[in-house]
Amino acid sequence: MTPPAAPPRSAWRYGLPGLPLAFAALPLYVHLPHHYATLGVPLGALGGVLLLARVFDALTDPLLGRWLDGVYRRGAEAVWRWAWVAALVLWVGMLALLFPPAGVSGALPAWALGGLVVTTLAYSALAIAHQSWGARLGGDAPTQARLVAWREGWTLAGVITASVLPAVAGWSVTLAVLAVALPLALFAWGRGPHPTAVANAPATSTPATSAPATPVSATPLIPSDLRLPWRRPAFRRLMAVFVLSGLASAIPATLVLFFIADRLQAPQWEALFLSIYFLAAAAGMPMWLAAVRRVGLARAWLLGMGLSIAMFVWAAGLDAGDTVAYALVCGLSGLALGADLALPAALLAGVIDETGDRGRHEGAYFGWWNLAAKGNLALAAGLALPVLALLGYTPGTRDTAGLQALTVAYAVLPCFFKALAAALLWHGFVRRRPAMPLTQPIAESIVPPR
Repeated sequence: MTPPAAPPRSAWRYGLPGLPLAFAALPLYVHLPHHYATLGVPLGALGGVLLLARVFDALTDPLLGRWLDGVYRRGAEAVWRWAWVAALVLWVGMLALLFPPAGVSGALPAWALGGLVVTTLAYSALAIAHQSWGARLGGDAPTQARLVAWREGWTLAGVITASVLPAVAGWSVTLAVLAVALPLALFAWGRGPHPTAVANAPATSTPATSAPATPVSATPLIPSDLRLPWRRPAFRRLMAVFVLSGLASAIPATLVLFFIADRLQAPQWEALFLSIYFLAAAAGMPMWLAAVRRVGLARAWLLGMGLSIAMFVWAAGLDAGDTVAYALVCGLSGLALGADLALPAALLAGVIDETGDRGRHEGAYFGWWNLAAKGNLALAAGLALPVLALLGYTPGTRDTAGLQALTVAYAVLPCFFKALAAALLWHGFVRRRPAMPLTQPIAESIVPPR
């Protein structure tokens, strides 16, 4: 069931589109609200536009995944060609959003809504195609972890670049760089490893044995079922872990600037703290790949969760002026972020393989996966901010009770969710499962016995 994946030397080609995708995502999800506020859009109207666009963005991901499964059945080249179309729509959409024509100045909210719907649709289609391509490559646990690590490493490079370039060079230069980076990344992707299909066979209760790979175009036309992933117990278990762990990461991401400005009283160090965090995540990728080779995917992710919990327990005890200690927290929690980025998607690839769905339904799986990831961001804001308000925190406060509420929401609440995720990961994927050797198929290294 798991044919050899691409040689390690070609994994960087597969991962490279992660850079321009992240480069595009940061303006779409972070900069655009402030950009339209400076253009005169009222905050109330802007909030409604963003809510509608993001709900649409999340809910369409499973449908996009199902559609991409159909495209895959026409061959990997068909997916790659559609990726070019999505990339073109993405770039044109960003151009329209960032530079609205003068004629729409009286209807900027409607322009922003239409532009966001089209642009995020193209972004999601490209992202799901890229993620499901990696899962279709197969390979053992270290191979899948290496593929995902390259993708997420390039993603972190894109995040860091996109966080600096607009402020330094402006939006015109930023879009010009994206116009170069997108086609270069797609060319590299096309010259990298291509997935093969698996002959149609029913899923079994134990991992299937290796079967000869056949060209993707030869895959039988199996109807794609949007609900199929939820009928797989292993997917439901992994999704529960992913949602809880993601929520534990999304809450502090929502509150980090409040914590730095009010609890630490060090707003001048925001950029440095965030840079340390993301650079540590990128630098830690080789460490997590080595951990996968020694203890397997699930145990390595569990180690990352433990490190994250320890760092946020430390952060809960920090006070004004503890900038050096918080820099260390950022560095070590950034290392833990590397595990959250590199390992869950590799685990999902193993679940898809074990259930017999590899080469057929990756789009459906990653469509739901992306919906959960985006839902975590929305849920974090919807959970953390009201809780803070109920506990008496207001931005800029120096009130002891308010700052304590901020600390609880930023550092203590994430520990609760992360510990719950770790318990589910242990129970569902680690307990009674011995560490697997380097060459063990990925499915056999993660999926517990039924």
